[in-house]
Amino acid sequence: MPASDAKGGKGKDGHALGPGGAWAMAVGGMIGGGIFSTLGVVISVAGHWAWASFLLGGIVALASGHSYSALTRQIDQSGGSYAYLREMGWKRAARVIVWVLVAGYTLTVSVYAVTFGAYAAFVFGAPHWAALLAGIGAIVGLAGINLLGATEATVLEKVAVWGKLVILLGLSGFGLWHWAPERLVLDNEMPIGFHDALIGMGVVFMAYEGFQLLSYDYEEMRDAPRTIAVAMPLAILVTTVTYILVALGAGMLAGAQSIVENKEVALAIAGRDALGLFGFIAVSIAATFSAGSAINATVFATARLAEQAAQDGEMPALFARRDERDVPWFGTIVISASAIILVLVGGIEQLVEGGSLVFLGVFSLVNLLAILRKAGKRWIALVGLTGSLSAALLLTLHLAGIG
Repeated sequence: MPASDAKGGKGKDGHALGPGGAWAMAVGGMIGGGIFSTLGVVISVAGHWAWASFLLGGIVALASGHSYSALTRQIDQSGGSYAYLREMGWKRAARVIVWVLVAGYTLTVSVYAVTFGAYAAFVFGAPHWAALLAGIGAIVGLAGINLLGATEATVLEKVAVWGKLVILLGLSGFGLWHWAPERLVLDNEMPIGFHDALIGMGVVFMAYEGFQLLSYDYEEMRDAPRTIAVAMPLAILVTTVTYILVALGAGMLAGAQSIVENKEVALAIAGRDALGLFGFIAVSIAATFSAGSAINATVFATARLAEQAAQDGEMPALFARRDERDVPWFGTIVISASAIILVLVGGIEQLVEGGSLVFLGVFSLVNLLAILRKAGKRWIALVGLTGSLSAALLLTLHLAGIG
């Protein structure tokens, strides 16, 4: 797509992302791998303060989302932090960050696929190899849907997002109805304070990175400036509230210790404790829907980021090629194939913490760029910058075994 077509999202006819579709893509990218992949990890760090970790993380994500939206509307094109750096003339930094982002998102797709496979296999009591096979199958199937075009991808996203929200909020409501805050305590012998919630804020960022995918989908939007300005903050708000309610409700149902011991399938355990077999199956379906929609949203957006970089000569030209359905097919296939390889390598907990650290660095950069370019409200960008830098420092100290 020529650069002139990208301006303001007014390129070729048939762009499928209105506010609803964009909102679904962002929520799918966040909740998809977020609460299912990170809840146990966050509780292991913050205990009964896990809900506060999600709240603090949501505030920083909302401030960062303001910077993303303002910068994207200011330069009026897709590309996220990569495009912002190029617009400022920092082309060498842009070349480095685009490769880091594509690699990071590909890694993220693999995490979502592992989550998908873990829940799918757990439902049937299947062995580890079946979980791997299910995760790989999810990537292959969703790559195929992406290759059909943006309309098909966003229809799937809307169905998946609403389905998982209904189940997750229902589970949370059941847990809150049976109010039992003592079950949120991880270990009575090792008290956890509010400072641990601050560390948890750093751990949790893997659960919030998905909103920035909208900055790569700008060219696919109808009335792009309005769509991204409405969809991005609304998606972050809905996701933050959902995370807080699930952290409280699921924790009261299954107990903090059980969630930590069963990190990969913790919410299925909570569903079983709430409603028996029905709850177990319903939450497992929500988990697979969530992970699937996250794979879909991430592949969709990352392929378009690689396409933009290829048009600028920063990545191989093949990434810029579109097929007869107007889909960047090469990027979609390469990203999906690479993620399949990573699924076979495995390992979620370290990926969650490492991924959170990477995205905290990216958020810090974007908030700084918003301040330098005077995009959006400066005080909001300062909140995002201070929060993301602080969380990155605390998470680094945690990973180093300090504090």
